[in-house]
Amino acid sequence: QVQLVESGGGLVQPGGSLRLSCAVFGSIFSINNYNWYRQAPGKERELAARITASGITKYADSVKGRFTVSRDNAKNILYLEMGSLKPEDTAVYYCNANTGPAFGDYDYWGQGTQVTVSS
Repeated sequence: QVQLVESGGGLVQPGGSLRLSCAVFGSIFSINNYNWYRQAPGKERELAARITASGITKYADSVKGRFTVSRDNAKNILYLEMGSLKPEDTAVYYCNANTGPAFGDYDYWGQGTQVTVSS
């Protein structure tokens, strides 16, 4: 079992920055990928950023160069640093941990946090 607890989020002006955090508890050894998803109103949930257990990162084209995903292995915290924010980044952001096929390919989700980019 894995539990994810998110913090951060809020209201920020266009061009501003924000950092999301996700504390990870439980069977961390089983996690293959750590992901940040987001879901804007009326849209499907989409993958914004990923960091693998080995530290390889991947970004959606829409956030590349503006967002940075990282992980503090000592504290078991996942981060998403968001910069040059745009109104279209407004969404509920969810952290996700996927265990991969060796551990049943389970998905665990954080509670979600609202990010609103508006002047």
